[in-house]
Amino acid sequence: MNSQRDLPIRGSEKVIGHYELLLASAKSEHERELYRQRIERERRLIQDLQGEWDHRAA
Repeated sequence: MNSQRDLPIRGSEKVIGHYELLLASAKSEHERELYRQRIERERRLIQDLQGEWDHRAA
């Protein structure tokens, strides 16, 4: 992998990990849904970053 791509991907993976911890300790359904949405957003960002760099390499 390219180091310029690795940094934001690793950052998003760390954010996902933190949200997963928060999700596990959420006290309400509203909180759980909020954390699920944020996790999904970060996963889409990772996919976008991987796709963007794959497209540039082609």
